[in-house]
Amino acid sequence: MLRTQLSSSILACVCLGAIARGDVVKLDGNAEIIGTVIKQNEHSLWIDLGTQIVEIPNAQIVDVTIEGTLEQARSTQDSLFHTVDNPSELSIRQQAARVKPSVVLVRTSSGLGSGVIVNDDGYLITNAHVIQGERDLQVVTWLPQTDGTLKRTTIKDVEIIAVNNHLDLGLLRVTHPDGGTFSWSPLERFETIEVGQPVFAIGNPLGMEQTTSQGVISTTQRNFEGLSYVQTDAAINPGNSGGPLFNTRGEVIGITNMGILGGEALGFAIPTRYVKDFIRNREAFVYDPSNPNAGHIYNEPPHRRRAGLAPQLSDGNATLE
Repeated sequence: MLRTQLSSSILACVCLGAIARGDVVKLDGNAEIIGTVIKQNEHSLWIDLGTQIVEIPNAQIVDVTIEGTLEQARSTQDSLFHTVDNPSELSIRQQAARVKPSVVLVRTSSGLGSGVIVNDDGYLITNAHVIQGERDLQVVTWLPQTDGTLKRTTIKDVEIIAVNNHLDLGLLRVTHPDGGTFSWSPLERFETIEVGQPVFAIGNPLGMEQTTSQGVISTTQRNFEGLSYVQTDAAINPGNSGGPLFNTRGEVIGITNMGILGGEALGFAIPTRYVKDFIRNREAFVYDPSNPNAGHIYNEPPHRRRAGLAPQLSDGNATLE
């Protein structure tokens, strides 16, 4: 019965596709349905054909292509990053295939980490601790080719734009080797993360490139040193630092930066709201290797040994206990 319904829908969509573009759902047997993808969960996908809405089991779907690369046709640029209007909710398998070209490996003389490109001009976000004290950086990208494959490419022309040690965020810029534009992933437009929702991370744990792990949001507000973090049970390991945490709409909801050593399923990510604020106010954290007093470095205030006790005075000067 379902096969019969899909066959009639496909005929209708092929005719529609001749006069209008849309989202493309590829099925077993090289069949395609063209319409507007409404949503997708772990079982099915729903697509609006204009005259009806069709439900398709995921088992029959080979691939899903949203109109425009990474929905750029529906995107808006805010500062140096993009957000997307009403992104489609797809399966993690399909979203991972779409966003992988935007995830990079950041290599330094002392180690490696991950990052995510958020702008077609090559601006990318990583962790500050990945690039701390480094000037000679390399970024490994996976550039889409005309045959649909990804070409592993090492870029040595890397510029450090800004660093915020407090938030543990760094903004870099890379130059496309062919003078083209980069694939990017959008930042979450509105913070709608909820406990229990499925998420996935892509990064380079222990140097294992382009590794995807999935899980759920464990909590949305885990406090560490005055900042709130997203906690997830998706696997986060050394090398994931600076990589993106995605929702099933393909939006970056956080930048992974730490896990609990000796603990399982305890990973943490910097919420996107901090990332947006950092990019918008990047001039306050501009990187200047020749100036140790650049905006992102401040002297730490005096610390008291015990909270609530005033420092003792000696010869008119405050001394620490």
